[in-house]
Amino acid sequence: MIKNKFIVVEGLEGAGKTHACIYIKNILYKRYNIKNILLVRQPGSTFIAEIIRKLIKKKFYFEHLTKETELLLMYAARIQLIETKIKPALKKGIWVISDRHDLSSIAYQGGGLGINKIIINQLKLLFLHDCTPDLTIYLDVCPKIGLKRVLNRNSLDAIESRSLEFFKRVRKTYLKNIKLDQKSIIINANLNFNIVNDDITKKILIWLKKQHI
Repeated sequence: MIKNKFIVVEGLEGAGKTHACIYIKNILYKRYNIKNILLVRQPGSTFIAEIIRKLIKKKFYFEHLTKETELLLMYAARIQLIETKIKPALKKGIWVISDRHDLSSIAYQGGGLGINKIIINQLKLLFLHDCTPDLTIYLDVCPKIGLKRVLNRNSLDAIESRSLEFFKRVRKTYLKNIKLDQKSIIINANLNFNIVNDDITKKILIWLKKQHI
């Protein structure tokens, strides 16, 4: 059996990240009988990080959350999760599948909000160290399609309520960075649900074979 891995699923709102994380977990279990798998989301998945998540996503009508505050809150939640759950799990041989990681900050706070990538990379170097994904699966969805899916299932939170232009910048930044990452897979998430599942299955099985399972 292959050594446990850290897998991250990235994408815009409505791309299907949560479903993809569960789907990948099922592939690992059904195909390879891997049972020790931790599913997490960013921001979130610890008591403190979930409080930060609610703070970031809440609509405040009396005070504006600055882009720098948002970035630092994202990293506060991320550090809390990494130090208390992700790193301990990986050391114990547990597979970790995360709904988002630091690439989200590069795309959202960097590409979307315009914070200099150098600043975000400095935070990464200072606090994340070697906690980098073995595989990043990017679910590529057009902003209009993704936001329509989100709107159909619930009301929009503070981030989901941002402009279409914001999400276009986020997607552009995602694609730019993913194409430079050799440890990544791109999935066309605009397509039918079943087609997306089939593509995830095909590509992750190819990746797993390369890991000598």
